[in-house]
Amino acid sequence: MKLVLASGNAGKLAELRDLLGDRFTLHAQSEFGVGDADETGLSFIENAILKARHAARATGLPALGDDSGLCVDALHGAPGLYSARYAGTHGDSDANIDKLLREIDGIEDPARTARFVCVLALVRHAEDPMPLVAEGSWEGRILRARRGGNGFGYDPVFFSPLHGCSAAELPADVKNRGSHRGQALAALQRRLQAAS
Repeated sequence: MKLVLASGNAGKLAELRDLLGDRFTLHAQSEFGVGDADETGLSFIENAILKARHAARATGLPALGDDSGLCVDALHGAPGLYSARYAGTHGDSDANIDKLLREIDGIEDPARTARFVCVLALVRHAEDPMPLVAEGSWEGRILRARRGGNGFGYDPVFFSPLHGCSAAELPADVKNRGSHRGQALAALQRRLQAAS
């Protein structure tokens, strides 16, 4: 089954393709010339549904919306919904990490707790009245400096206590299984099985 990812983010696309296996053929919306939706929602759930509907409307195909971000407790949940554009420019990971590290400079390690959050919304068509929604969360803390060269986004400064290293130090298959996106996709697959 052909499925459109409501994103042009190469990192998300690669992770989700690995996790989906053979059940779906996942294509980035950019392959169809579709630009990003306006993220006007006030929650990850709202934005995931907005993105999915936008991609489905533009392509005529079922679409998967992914809204995810990093929520840092010491910053009252920031960068949260604005994770990809925290420093002002969408997708500038280095600038986003630099700003994050400045914002929590001086905060002791035990108080640097954070979590990656992911909400996935699958719509069968643009007007689908019952989107399938699933979420995942990955608990950790923010490091004082970057570590590792894998992954994308905030991975180099996100320490996973479960693994004892940064998300950017994990092999892709290990990260994908335990990450917020991996958890959300596993939950979505359970919902798809229950619905079929």
